[in-house]
Amino acid sequence: MATIGFIGLGNMGGPMAANLLKAQHRVTGYDVVAKALAALTDSGGHVAGSIADAVANADIVVTMLPAGPQVRSVYLGPDGIIARAKPGTLLIDCSTIDVETARAVSAAAAEKGLQMLDAPVSGGVIGAEAATLTFMVGAEEAAFARAEPILQAMGKTIVHAGPSGAGQTAKICNNMILAASMIGVCEGFALAEKLGLPAQTLFDICSKSTSQCWAMTSYCPVPGPVPAAPSNRDYAAGFTAANMLKDLRLAQQAAGMTGAATPLGAAAANLYQLFVDSGAGGLDFSGIMRFLRQPSPKD
Repeated sequence: MATIGFIGLGNMGGPMAANLLKAQHRVTGYDVVAKALAALTDSGGHVAGSIADAVANADIVVTMLPAGPQVRSVYLGPDGIIARAKPGTLLIDCSTIDVETARAVSAAAAEKGLQMLDAPVSGGVIGAEAATLTFMVGAEEAAFARAEPILQAMGKTIVHAGPSGAGQTAKICNNMILAASMIGVCEGFALAEKLGLPAQTLFDICSKSTSQCWAMTSYCPVPGPVPAAPSNRDYAAGFTAANMLKDLRLAQQAAGMTGAATPLGAAAANLYQLFVDSGAGGLDFSGIMRFLRQPSPKD
């Protein structure tokens, strides 16, 4: 079993580290939040007093951080992972960040002779807890082969998307598609409601028709048709609206850099910005149904 340093033990990182412990790996973790460290201890892990301490004896380092600036700081700082990791350490960043940062950090690791993967995830907190996450991995073949058994302890689907940055590319494209799909599903159900068609009836038809999609059949944004969906728990978050907005911004940043036309992605980003600005950032992203079904000025 591997000795793993885990940096970032929040809503996603905490359950992921716990699953590594269940797989009999030795995990030493670090987080700036005391509650997160206590949860790691309760799961059987060890707590480090600093990033340097967490990675000092690790064979593998896993990170789950909020955004690109934190990833650059944690990896590239004078007491960061790249400076403190022992030779031969494998680095796995599961954060969702901009492609440019992923490639820059990977290049810095390579200069020190360290293998690195960008391995963002899909599946939310539920997937993290159940070890059913999907990992989208950007890395060289040798690094991917070495990391795959570790990722399998935390996820169900492990996909090698290509070289450095490919994992982040896949993640932001996936979530841009998901956001646009969710908005379309919400609009359809909101219109049906206005016209007097019951949500269950629309679901029964559309889930077997040409509009069928994951946002509808697995994550239906209205209560009832899909019992496990957040809509049945007052939109308690599996994946927050604020996180969806973050990913949409990353997609728009990438679209701007490459000249890609993403008008629906841009519209989705604008709608989620309004939703988050209304104070709903902590709700599940499917909760945008509430925003879209608000009465129009003429009602």
